Amino acid sequence: MISPDFYIDGIYKSMEGPKSSNYVQLSQDSAVLWITGFKVKALNSKTGKRISNDFICHTNVDFNDVKYYSNFHLENRIGKQYPRMTSLSHGLENFKFPKGFGIPMKGNDLLYVTTQSLNHNLPDANYLIKHEVTIEYSNESSAIKPLMSKTVFVQLPYDKVDPYKSPLDPGKDFCIPVETKNHSYEDGKGNVLSGHWVIPVGKNTYRSSIDNQIQIKDSLRLHAAAIHVHPFATAITLFDNTTKTAIFTSHIINHKGKIGLASIEVFNSETGIWLYQNHQYELVLDVNNTSKGSQDMMGSMFLFFYDQELDQKIQKGL
Repeated sequence: MISPDFYIDGIYKSMEGPKSSNYVQLSQDSAVLWITGFKVKALNSKTGKRISNDFICHTNVDFNDVKYYSNFHLENRIGKQYPRMTSLSHGLENFKFPKGFGIPMKGNDLLYVTTQSLNHNLPDANYLIKHEVTIEYSNESSAIKPLMSKTVFVQLPYDKVDPYKSPLDPGKDFCIPVETKNHSYEDGKGNVLSGHWVIPVGKNTYRSSIDNQIQIKDSLRLHAAAIHVHPFATAITLFDNTTKTAIFTSHIINHKGKIGLASIEVFNSETGIWLYQNHQYELVLDVNNTSKGSQDMMGSMFLFFYDQELDQKIQKGL
């Protein structure tokens, strides 16, 4: 998929740049295909040549959960979670599942792909750019096991009466939200939480429970994770708060001398790691704001688990 032109005419921080959305269809028939990877790159609109990844904010890949789950007779999953398959972002522009795993879908189902541009460092920019998004897939199903995607993210409480007031105790996991219209949530106890918040200068660690997001029944085997963070994040950890151990840590490398992310470490495992319903899990995000002022932050993971129920349905021919 090639996006329309994005006109970059100044600084666009994370979540601010020109963006577009398009429907993508992998094939014209209903045969099951297996998605195995995603990648995005930035192009000069005039020459078609590849340019810096610093012009890529994120690429979201969403699906119609009503149609998707109905196709596989899994109607009980409809509406249980926001139907985002994954997201690529600045620092993670290419992601593949481990060998032998993929996400099955009918070839003529539609994916909804949104891609957004970025420019942290060039205030005098005057560029026309495009994003090229590639979804890799296979039609060989015999050796591929299905994955399900679950999205988890750091969400921190804020003062709903005066949301932009600085917390009295910066050591607690309270935050100042970037804004309160989007990425704001309620915890069912009257508290409001933000998934997009402001970080001060210096080093800080943020953590929040993901138990309500991950919704484990009995156990799940984790095989892959794609990470989404903003510049100045240095690491994000999936943490088992029951055993007090890290399941894995994604190390993040920031640019030197300018704002941006050089690389984000992903998790991939053919063997997998078990997560359990009777354990408690957190995301732990480490940041180091080396700029001269406050910056915005997000921290999320797209966790991919072996889908035993779907595998059994596919083996039976649905």
